[in-house]
Amino acid sequence: MRLPYTLFIAFRYLKSKKKQKGISFNTVVSVGGVALGVMTLLVVLSVMSGFREDLQKKILGVNAHVVVLSADGTIHKYGGLLQKLEKWPHVAAASPFVMGQVMVSAGKAAQGVYIRGIDPRLEQKVTDIASHMKAGSFTALAGGPPGLVIGSELADRLGVMVGDTVTVLSPMGEIGPFGMLPRIRRFQVDGIFEMGMYEYDNNLAITGLKPAAQFFGMGNGISGVELKLNDIYRAPQVRKALNSGLGFPYFARDWIEMNKNLFAALTLEKITMFIILTFIILVASFNIVSTLMMNVVEKQREIAILKAMGATKRGIMAIFVVQGLLIGIVGTVMGVTGGYLIGYLVNTYHIISLPADVYYLSHLPMKMNPRDFVLVSMAAMAISFSATIYPAWQAARLDPIEPLRYE
Repeated sequence: MRLPYTLFIAFRYLKSKKKQKGISFNTVVSVGGVALGVMTLLVVLSVMSGFREDLQKKILGVNAHVVVLSADGTIHKYGGLLQKLEKWPHVAAASPFVMGQVMVSAGKAAQGVYIRGIDPRLEQKVTDIASHMKAGSFTALAGGPPGLVIGSELADRLGVMVGDTVTVLSPMGEIGPFGMLPRIRRFQVDGIFEMGMYEYDNNLAITGLKPAAQFFGMGNGISGVELKLNDIYRAPQVRKALNSGLGFPYFARDWIEMNKNLFAALTLEKITMFIILTFIILVASFNIVSTLMMNVVEKQREIAILKAMGATKRGIMAIFVVQGLLIGIVGTVMGVTGGYLIGYLVNTYHIISLPADVYYLSHLPMKMNPRDFVLVSMAAMAISFSATIYPAWQAARLDPIEPLRYE
């Protein structure tokens, strides 16, 4: 089966004029420009997607999808509320919690942290903290002396290990003859977790539900109830249903609402980077334009002969459009392959490390989203096609008489 003459001639025009078996230098530069632009854009988008997903995974690994709180600050006799929430549509698990801010000290080191009181048995159904234990036991909080599970960064800052004792201080205590007296209690370090996110590893401590409630003077009350959903993206819908169904004084907050500024900034940054880096492909398209225009100038005699043999304007245009599209297709395939390979290597071997206290993450994450690959490929092909229109139109409108006048 023979190739259409437009495709056959387009292939020939991509070859070197001196060596018919080689590819011309201009073609190599054009293909390389498209490949580099596509690869750069895919790598950046994959980094942005990976950063968002990893951040989301770590946030939801420590926090619930939805929390139910009370306008009174404390929920007393929460048994009935907990049973009701466990049966709520789309709720997979529920766990009560107590939350407060304290100062944790050991020796001469001290750090302000959030302390969360939990029921270890129920908490493991809602969050993933128990699966990120670096040392000690998460379930040790269920009994025995008051224990504390702290993050790895906090443990390093305080210079403590499992089995050591730390002092927990809360400025909100009882009023005495000399004013407000802070609450002070000693806890044993039962475990150390490492989520890989500096904010949690440095600023979160976990203890049992009863010790926390007693420490903050809540008696048998709690701060709220954590909920895990069977679909994390139903959180806004469940939150609205809870707010209307539970009534005052209860209200609900979901993970999207509590972190909306962070995720909105990440989404905006990804869109901005896509727009900015698309200009790299646009710059590469100028290489395609220049290559095709040089071909039009060099091949005037051949174009005139083709027209004299009966080639139509549409056929001449097709030759140069196909030539430009071939450059775009090869460049896009190379760019997609390079982008995927870089993403695979970075994800597999964690080549690039990050300062966790600055970027929240310990290494550069990359998520190769198929939608991003398709979108970038389509954009590259559209730009490559657009770059062929003017040179092809110039070739089609060439007058065959002039080049052949002196032949």
